[in-house]
Amino acid sequence: MTRKCPPAAPESGAPLSGTVLAEAAVVFAVVVSIHATVWDRYSWCAVALAVQAFYVQYKWDRLLQQGNAVFQFRMSANSGLLPASMVMPLLGLVMKERCQASGNAHFERFGIVVAATGLAVALFSSVLALGITRPVPTNTCAISGLAGGVIIYIMKHSLSVGEVIEVLEVLLIFVYLNMILLYLMPRCFTPGEALLVLGGISFVLNQLIKRSLTVVESQGDPVDFFLLVVVVGMVLMGIFFSTLFVFMDSGTWASSIFFHLMTCVLGLGVVLPWLHWLIHRNPLLWLLQFLFQTETRLYLLAYWSLLATLACLVVLYQNAKRSSSESKKHQAPTITRKYFHFIVVATYIPGIIFDRPLLYVAATVCLAVFIFLEYVRYFRIKPLGHTLRGLLSLFLDERDSGPLILTHIYLLLGMSLPIWLIPRPCTQKGSLGGARALVPYAGVLAVGVGDTMASIFGSTMGEIHWPGTKKTFEGTMTSIFAQIISVALILIFDSGVDLNYSYVWILGSISMVSLLEAYTTQIDNLLLPLYLLILLMA
Repeated sequence: MTRKCPPAAPESGAPLSGTVLAEAAVVFAVVVSIHATVWDRYSWCAVALAVQAFYVQYKWDRLLQQGNAVFQFRMSANSGLLPASMVMPLLGLVMKERCQASGNAHFERFGIVVAATGLAVALFSSVLALGITRPVPTNTCAISGLAGGVIIYIMKHSLSVGEVIEVLEVLLIFVYLNMILLYLMPRCFTPGEALLVLGGISFVLNQLIKRSLTVVESQGDPVDFFLLVVVVGMVLMGIFFSTLFVFMDSGTWASSIFFHLMTCVLGLGVVLPWLHWLIHRNPLLWLLQFLFQTETRLYLLAYWSLLATLACLVVLYQNAKRSSSESKKHQAPTITRKYFHFIVVATYIPGIIFDRPLLYVAATVCLAVFIFLEYVRYFRIKPLGHTLRGLLSLFLDERDSGPLILTHIYLLLGMSLPIWLIPRPCTQKGSLGGARALVPYAGVLAVGVGDTMASIFGSTMGEIHWPGTKKTFEGTMTSIFAQIISVALILIFDSGVDLNYSYVWILGSISMVSLLEAYTTQIDNLLLPLYLLILLMA
């Protein structure tokens, strides 16, 4: 039983738990820190959004408890609306500041569009919750309406007509993706996770459409186009097959052969021509030339292949242990699951140090492979579908309550997003200085080191529990200490990192993210790297 606190709003309902309030306190600390650093009208919008999201999150939580939400959400966690709502607006703010400091006006405006899009998507999720709550929560509606009015007024006088249209396009895509994917994937997300994941996919899809229509004027990096096309292509493939297999049994050999044929058709007939249109060259030849361009890349690819083989051997070995065990319901312990975190850390650190563009592309390819294998497992596509179901069931936890297994994909995203989201055009005049030099390592520090150490030491030696959670004080302190040691090692082995005496900010950022890990019930593999990225970028 968690410690109870007074309600955040006077409407009737269950009071907020201490864990939700503690999570909110950490998020507000991050928002205030960014606001103090940026201190402009956009950061005031972020503060207003945080206040209204805190109140609306209470309504979402009550809807989930009563089973009155429009879709089936993951029930083992709270709604997570507040921490998810703040990611895209804060990311846009720090991106705007970074590009403004480097004198890149185009990407400065891009950061403002990112922030405005995040604000719009979060406000829509709030309006949705308030619209289906009965009786109508008048006080929360007033707070949300006031905050929304301030945000809309400021954005109206800050965005051009084209930027407003772009924000509305993303919002429209987000609405349709919510209706489609939340219906096709019940119990896979909390409302906050849906906001974060589907909001990101909506923004990527709109960017790809925009760049495809203006391909003559736009001159982008091929690796950026590669990421956009791969993400959108895999999502569209999932929607297509999910719709198709409503009308036919996906587990037969005929359906499996059709699946593989259609995958080839979509890949060769849609994805590759689309990428060719954007980069003006043969995508396969470009990819091969890119991968084997230098001797360092050959060594890295060979090293990563060995680590991938090791990860597969761990899966096979653990399943062999389960087969020999008397209990067929044996689940892999926490320490065993964290083996993959160590393997991912060993994968990413050499890539960040020696060849970040290669790591960028390799992570994109791995994401496509992971999503494709999940389609094969979910649809029971022969010959690997049933085998994958048996192998991966050993590593399930309470967050995999829906039909899809997403935790390994979230781990890959958490490690890769700091690499993908660095505004490279705003850092070409020199490497990132101060705490920003650690931005590429945000995933390694938050998930690979911090979350792993907190889980291992907390579950084995932790005795003092944070109020209302299973997380322990010892685990959190070990997490902070391990990340500090990792920063020191990064300074030793990566000559491009120069912290410029910004140690207090780095320590504060690591501490806040570690506290968020202790109290959040959302997917920490995805949420923690993004918050550390935002804090380090600021």
